[in-house]
This record gives sequence, structure tokens and C-alpha cells, in this order.
Amino acid sequence: MGQKSKYSLLIAGISGLFFTLFLGGVHLFDWDEINFAEISREMLLTRDYTRVYINFQPFWEKPPLFFWFQALAMAGMGVGEFAARFPNAVCGAVTLVVIYRIGRQFFSHRFGLLWAGAYFGSVLPFLYFKSGIIDPWFNLFIFLGLYHFLLFHWKKNGYEGIPLRKSYWTYLFWAGFFTGMGILTKGQVAYLIVCLTLGVYWIHQRFRFYVNIPQFLFFTLAATLVTLIWYGTETLKNGTWFIEAFNRYQYRLFSTHDAGHKGFPGYHFAVLLVGCFPASIFAIRAFFAQPAEETDQQNDFRRWMKFLFWVVLILFSIVQSKIVHYSSMCYFPLTFLAALVMDKITGNKLALSRWMKLGLWMIGGVYMAATIILPFAARNAERWKFLIKDPFGKANLDAAVRWTGWEAGAGFLLLAAVLVFFRYARKNNWRTAWPALFGGTVVFIMLTLAGFIGRIEGYSQRAAIEFFTAKADEDCYIITKGYKSYAHLFYARKRPVSDPRSYDENWLFTGKTDKPVYVVTKINKTAELEKMPGLKEIGRKNGFVFYQRID
Repeated sequence: MGQKSKYSLLIAGISGLFFTLFLGGVHLFDWDEINFAEISREMLLTRDYTRVYINFQPFWEKPPLFFWFQALAMAGMGVGEFAARFPNAVCGAVTLVVIYRIGRQFFSHRFGLLWAGAYFGSVLPFLYFKSGIIDPWFNLFIFLGLYHFLLFHWKKNGYEGIPLRKSYWTYLFWAGFFTGMGILTKGQVAYLIVCLTLGVYWIHQRFRFYVNIPQFLFFTLAATLVTLIWYGTETLKNGTWFIEAFNRYQYRLFSTHDAGHKGFPGYHFAVLLVGCFPASIFAIRAFFAQPAEETDQQNDFRRWMKFLFWVVLILFSIVQSKIVHYSSMCYFPLTFLAALVMDKITGNKLALSRWMKLGLWMIGGVYMAATIILPFAARNAERWKFLIKDPFGKANLDAAVRWTGWEAGAGFLLLAAVLVFFRYARKNNWRTAWPALFGGTVVFIMLTLAGFIGRIEGYSQRAAIEFFTAKADEDCYIITKGYKSYAHLFYARKRPVSDPRSYDENWLFTGKTDKPVYVVTKINKTAELEKMPGLKEIGRKNGFVFYQRID
């Protein structure tokens, strides 16, 4: 077995282990994780894999590819948290192998390991592979589409140094194929990101057509043919309603603060700087003058990664809805740029500067302080209620969540990892320093997940989910009032709708129903329900209030 294959298997094995550990250890989180898992559960129940449903009604916000992955996992493993998150664990292992092999092909074996290590050992990139959201697969397909377009460009325009044995039409087809897969995963924004990046490169080329119009149309056709697997079938069966509704939804995301997701203009800059620790510290250096790469392909690849980074960051800074994972496509170029700097530091072409050290301590210090202080502060949650104005937030702190203090070990471990990194960095022993920093961050994240996430979920939503789960075997109607949730659908295991009147809230409150009716609200949303004579409060817990209709 060659070195490339041996390390590919090693990377897949180690990352696959870490990405699957504790995968089902905590409930899915509202909204996105539960929303997507419920869509996949309903696919299995309805046996309709050509349409996307939520609450057994057509859902136009997302195409189906990711839900096919989830439904397949649920069919084999059962409906639950582990199966809902498992597709992204697979995506994580695939992603790290892909970037290792690309880094090795264009730069060196060492560079490939540094790139994979930077991605694996940074906070948000790691966490997303342990989630049940769409973006990891979406980002991978976009990246593979751009990568193959780059191979097409190099083959067509005579770049030398890296053997490209296939015809440039083949690379162009695969560029379109993977872009089309991105469209099937989350929508046309995949094509938009690719085309904007191509456009920026075209401007950099001083408007020289490195791809001519017939070739670009071929690329677009390849992407379109992939999307017709589903978009074409859906349109033939049901008309253009999905595409029209989907486009209206995308416009709303761009032009309004959808679902209350509002943020300041620099929101995604802050998310990437803090969330992609520690890779983000080294990536900053890549945007300033540094030694050129050894080959034209290496310089060009660096150029494309910078363009991709800025396209995604600026695009989603313009978008009015500010959600953390909107900028997650930046994880690929950001960790690549970090690896560039790390590789040059290892090769003594760059120095570990004072501001890099300061950045590691400042952002790392935030993580350390939060994970060390929080367990002890949370053991006396009552004393902090005066800081919270929201009645629901105050009531959340009544949850019986046990903090031992040992959870702070995660913060101390991160402190030790940074100290070990600096110790070996002073000796220029980078073979030990880099694994200490990024490997230590991985262990820190795992300990934080094990010690914190379940407890935080205990405050935020567990009381409601326990109520829904208790009703899973009862044939009843459950709705939420005053707040939006998908948890009652997934955890109460809602059955296919037999009476369409059940979608009418007034009918559930006042009509002649054939099943028990339960209503869940938040403590600050009870005023309207308390005035309804047909409802009886049957309990309240940690800010949630539960009602049953009494006829």
C-alpha cells in the first residue's frame, strides 16, 4: 500500500471515530436539526421520496438530496439522533481525505496533513460534522465543483507540472456534476457561489476568457442534467410551484431578517475568527505578503481559494439573514490558507509572529475562560436570574441540571494544549507542536460536547422534548403556540394526517375533534391560552407550560 492510500485510510479511520463518538448523546436541536430529521422521517412514513414534506405538507425551502441520505441512515439504524447526524459524520471523513489528497497532489504530503489537521482541529468545522444540518455536504459538493473546474482550466490553458491525464471536457463535466449535486442539496446558491468565484477570477485575468461560452454552457448543462433528476421530475408531476416558491423563499432570505436571524454587518467575520480557532489565526497571515509558491499551479490554487473565501464572506454579509452556518463554505479556503502559513512556518520561511501568539491566547482564552467558569457559575444558577429579563429565560434556569465541576477540565486541557504547542514551537519541533495544538483542540471539543451540550440542552428545550416523547405512543394532536418548533412533530412521532382539519388551529381549540389535543407554549406566552375555557393546564416545567383540551 502506497503512502497516499495508507494515510487516506488513517485519516478516514481517525476522523470517522471522532465524528461518530457521542453522535446520538443529546437530543436534536430546534430548528434546523429537528426540521431536517423530521422531513426524513416523514419520507420513510409516506414512502414518497420525490417530494419534501414537513408536518405532512409540501415543504419548498430545500431540495431532497440530504434528506435521502438521512432517510437511508434512518432506514438502517432506526429513527433517532444518531441516524440523523450520521450522514455528516461520513461527510467529515470524506472531506478530510479529499483535502489531504488534493493538498498532497498540489503541494506535498506534509501540506496535505496540515490542511486536513487544520480542518479537523478547528472548532466549528469539527462541530458541523457532528450535526444534522445540510451544510457539510453542500459545501463539499461546491468545493469539488470548483476543484474540477480548476483542473479543466489548467488542462485547457496548458499549465505544466501536475499530470492531468483526462481530457479537459471530462474535468469540466465533473465540475458541472458536483455543482449540480450542490444544487440538489440546498439549492441554486451552489451555482451562484461557483459562478461568482469564476467571475472574480475572470476579472483578475483582466477579462481574458479562460473558459469560452460553449464550454461554460457545457458546464451549466452538466449541472442542470444532474438537477433534473429531481427538479425535472417534480416539475413534470406537480408543475412549477416548487421552483416558484423556492425562489421566493431565497429572495426573502437575501432581503429580510428571516425568522428573526438578524446580525451586524461584520457578523460572519466574527464567526469565522472565533469559530474557526485555531486555524483562523494562521489564515490571517496568508492575506499579507509572503513567499510565492514553487509552481504556477500552487500560486493559482492559492488565488482561487482566496477568491472563494471573499466571495462567500461578502455574499453572506450582504444577505440580511445572519445564521452561523451561512459562511461555513469559508472553512475550506480558510483552513487551506492556514495550512499554507503553517507549512511555511514549518519550513522556516515564515516566523510564528508575536501577534499570532497573542491571537492564540486571546481567542483560546475565551474558550478556556468560558469552559472553566461556566460549570461553577451554573452550580448556583439561581443567583444569576437577576441578569435575565426574559421570563422564559429565567424559568429555564430552574432545570434540575447537575454540574460537578469536572466539566471545567475541558478548559484546562485546552490551556495545556496551547502551552505544549508553544513549548515545542520554541524548539522548532513542529512535528509535535501542530498535533499538540490541533489535536488538543479536538479533545477539547469532544470534552465540551460530553460535558456541556447535554446540560445546556437541559435548560433550553429538554422539558418540552420529554413531554413530546411521552406522547409518542398516544394517538393525539400536539401543537405549539406562541413559538415555532418542529420538536413536537419528531419526538411525538406524528402520524400521517388523516383529517385535514387538524391543520386548522381554531378547529383544534373549539371543533369536535376525534383525538386528545395538547398545546405547549412558553411561560411568557400563556395569556391567550389562559382565557380559553376549553383548555386546562396539566403542568409546567423550566419555562414550558402544557395544556390539554377538556371537552
